[in-house]
Amino acid sequence: MNVSLTPKLEQLVQQKVASGLYNSASEVVREALRLLNEHDRFRQRRLAEVRKEIAIGIKQLDRGEYAEDDERGLRGLVEDISRRGRQKLAQVRRKRRA
Repeated sequence: MNVSLTPKLEQLVQQKVASGLYNSASEVVREALRLLNEHDRFRQRRLAEVRKEIAIGIKQLDRGEYAEDDERGLRGLVEDISRRGRQKLAQVRRKRRA
């Protein structure tokens, strides 16, 4: 199998080998694929957890277990969720650049 890398990724692989942590480019790529697989499994588990929480919330709504809020309160909630989402996205992007 042949794989084409961008110059930036090729340089990263070469740096990893030069660091002495890996003996070859193949080892670097195998490790990267193992980590990608682990990341995918984590994402699938997290998605399953979110779906479970949504199902619980829907059942609570069906049972009438909720509190109503006015528009100002909901707007604040939406703003808070958006702010936390932007912070989380910024963290993920920083990790990817590192």
